Amino acid sequence: MKASLIISVYKNIPFLKTVLDSLKFQTEKRFEIIIAEDGEDRSMREFIAQYPFEQPYQHICQEDRGWQKNRSLNNAIRAAQTAWLIFIDGDCVLHERFMEMHLRSADEGVVLAGKRVKLDAFLSGSLIGNSAYSQRLQPILRRKLFVGKGAISFLEEGIFIDPDGLLAFLPGLRKNDRLLGCNMSFSKKAIYAINGFDEDYTRPAFGEDRDLSWRFRAAGYQHVSLRNLAIVYHLDHPAGWTEQEENLKLYREKKSRNEFVCKNGLIKY
Repeated sequence: MKASLIISVYKNIPFLKTVLDSLKFQTEKRFEIIIAEDGEDRSMREFIAQYPFEQPYQHICQEDRGWQKNRSLNNAIRAAQTAWLIFIDGDCVLHERFMEMHLRSADEGVVLAGKRVKLDAFLSGSLIGNSAYSQRLQPILRRKLFVGKGAISFLEEGIFIDPDGLLAFLPGLRKNDRLLGCNMSFSKKAIYAINGFDEDYTRPAFGEDRDLSWRFRAAGYQHVSLRNLAIVYHLDHPAGWTEQEENLKLYREKKSRNEFVCKNGLIKY
């Protein structure tokens, strides 16, 4: 195995099935799957137990006590059997070269930062239960660049550019210095250097990725962009969060103290 693919989930089985089905099309297949469930749902457990995985897999769960995604991700890191960790969310379907692109750029001294295209309700509905439809998305998205994107957000992030093709120079022009929890990777050594995800964050969105960005930089790790290389198709659903003031306040306090090695992470200080 060359990597651990960590998938963060909470209850949505149809979305997870679509994500798992998309793994069958990956050009790089030497990875384990870790499903990091922020909860302990019986239906989720039964679904995972009967799913026909093609790679080794682990299901990590915990008592459902509100948003504890960072704790769930730390549990997955501890369980990982490889040195390179790739993170996605359970609502993100993968382009067939996603794993290949992350591993192609993997290096101990860097963290890899991808983006995501947020699909509209129609394209999301076409994907759910039919992950083979993902093979048709690239021409659809390229066409929408010229005829109008409609309700699709971040359309330009969904266009794959072959790193060995004529336009291979373009991704290098598109920098990315901020991690997204649904499309990022780094070594186990790197995440242990900052003591993992900070479990002081108990609200979604901000503390699971932007917090990591400054902490990795403070620890000497360079961000490398995978825009237009490692593509994820984000399935349409209502946002699970709105305000971020509590997270922002915590972030500013920790940053002012240069607390890039968190105290409530993989190891408790």
